[in-house]
Amino acid sequence: MCLAIPGKLIEISHDTQGVLMGKANFGGIVKQVCLEYTPEVVIGDYVLVHVGFALSKVDEEEAARTYKALEELKQLGELDVPDVDDPNEDPFAKMEESPPPIPMRPAA
Repeated sequence: MCLAIPGKLIEISHDTQGVLMGKANFGGIVKQVCLEYTPEVVIGDYVLVHVGFALSKVDEEEAARTYKALEELKQLGELDVPDVDDPNEDPFAKMEESPPPIPMRPAA
């Protein structure tokens, strides 16, 4: 089953390619979401998000009802998936050790 989870927009910006993006708060978990399908939203609005895309704007009461129902059905597991902070950031920068070098084949 495909679900859209309500989140409250706490930040709106454009990424390095000019895509309208935002950060949404899902009951204390903040995730980056694409806002290209909902360009009319403003900070403080609630949006329904599916696989990282805000699909529609909803009012606060509808967001609360939907979130509560999903919580009761234990359908909020996708919020536990780590989010990508910055696509331009080095993914190994936060590691304590550097990854091993990739072996190169000798040139033929």
